[in-house]
Order: sequence, then structure tokens, then C-alpha cells
Amino acid sequence: MLWFQGNSMQLARYSFRLLLRNLSASKTALPVLTLFTKDPCPLCDEAKEVLEPYKNRFILQEVDITLPENSAWYEKYKFDIPVFHLNGEFLMMHRVNISKLEKQLQKLEQQVGGG
Repeated sequence: MLWFQGNSMQLARYSFRLLLRNLSASKTALPVLTLFTKDPCPLCDEAKEVLEPYKNRFILQEVDITLPENSAWYEKYKFDIPVFHLNGEFLMMHRVNISKLEKQLQKLEQQVGGG
């Protein structure tokens, strides 16, 4: 059991470092759109289809809320998935709101472009 707990902690640290790397890279590259999901999640699958035309404008990062290291996200979002954060900030839940996504992506693109 201790072996599993130790590896879970390492995985959580690795995931956090990966997220930080993606966020810092997003300042010069693409923003990170985080999808809080679980398996199965038909609404999440539908949301990913809706996002398909926009996939070149962000990095999609999926977080499985059922994993032990994501228990805090599970408690927060267990009845609300899919939930989306853009660069670490809440954006939308339940369904993709294209106008909201578009507005936030344009805002970030203008910041990166110096406008």
C-alpha cells in the first residue's frame, strides 16, 4: 500500500509539473484548455467533438476526476462534468459555450500578439 501511495504522490507531482510547464509555455505558444472528465462521459465526448474545429488554438489537457490524486476535483465537479478551465481559470461547464470560448481565446491571442 505504501508503494502505491508513494507512486501516486510522484504521479501527482509529475502531473503538476507538466501542468506548470504547459502553462508557462502557453505564454509564448498556445493556451491550455483543461477538460475535467471521467470515463464514461458522453457529454465530454460530445464537447470534444464541438471543440474539434478550434483544436489548433489551444492545448487540450484532460483530467480524469476519478483518479485518487484528483479527488479534490472529483468532490468539486462530480455532478458537473464536463468542466473546462482555460489557463487554470474556470471557463464553462456542462456544454461548450462557443461564444465564451471564442471571446477568451481572442483575448489571449491579442495579449500574446502584443495587442
